[in-house]
Amino acid sequence: MDYVTEYDQGIFAIDSGFGRPLLDAIHLLVEDGHAALIDTATNSCVPRLLDALATMHLEPEQIDYIILTHIHLDHAGAAGQLMQRFPQAKLVVHPRGARHMIDPGKLLAGTIAVYGSAATQRMYGELLPVPAQRIVEAQHRQTLSLNGRELLLLDTPGHARHHICIRDARTGHIFSGDTFGMCYRELERDGRRFVFPTTTPVQFDPAALHRSIAMLTDYQPAAIYVTHFSQVTEISRLAADLHRLIDAHAKLALRERNSGASRHERLMAGITAILLEEAAQQGWALQGEDMLNLMKMDIELNAQGLGAWLDVSG
Repeated sequence: MDYVTEYDQGIFAIDSGFGRPLLDAIHLLVEDGHAALIDTATNSCVPRLLDALATMHLEPEQIDYIILTHIHLDHAGAAGQLMQRFPQAKLVVHPRGARHMIDPGKLLAGTIAVYGSAATQRMYGELLPVPAQRIVEAQHRQTLSLNGRELLLLDTPGHARHHICIRDARTGHIFSGDTFGMCYRELERDGRRFVFPTTTPVQFDPAALHRSIAMLTDYQPAAIYVTHFSQVTEISRLAADLHRLIDAHAKLALRERNSGASRHERLMAGITAILLEEAAQQGWALQGEDMLNLMKMDIELNAQGLGAWLDVSG
């Protein structure tokens, strides 16, 4: 299937189809007939995911875990529906996110506050609750066994306070959700990939995000799998870029703290300038207006996230 990428040692990336091609990955680990999904994408992506699993001859009863890196709906929107379809699965989620999987009302309301009611319904559909007895609240450095394959859960705030990353002991690779930024394949040039931080509202915390990225790199993984989109290597180079760009975002926000009614527009302009400079210096495959068109939603969401950080940090 052209939307499934197979890596080594039973690791797969399934392009969920959310938004556009190569935007949103559901990662799959398979260990001798047992499987774990990392993130779920949205309800509209479920048929594609089920087709991929069927093509790989994986039955619903073989899914042991659905692990959510965090509960933003491009990562967790289909969790309720999939838990109904996978009768043996446990849902693994940060303790701060568990209650929102049991009763998704506040999660839906928060999403509507960011995107609006019509867009939320169009993108995410109905959020189904998950029974509390099927949820595992992930503790920092807790381990799960996927048929003997150890998965280490790491508390990694910064993008969101309810964020975890997962280290696969078999490979040493890490599944990072949004903690290790976004890697849009349209920007790749000659096999060289680039990352960019996401400060999406409402829990961006630059100091915490720096610490979380440092934690991940301390494990010296040969590869990290980001949700947007999948495997990156050259971890030291990309981590340095992320640290630099997080600082650039925080510096911009602090500069515009007292901009009043024009603050959001000024934050968007500042993020646009950061992107244009980064694209030129790094040699992204898209430049100028083409790049900005691709990143239009990210500019808006990053500006909202910086504004939310300023509001809570004083």
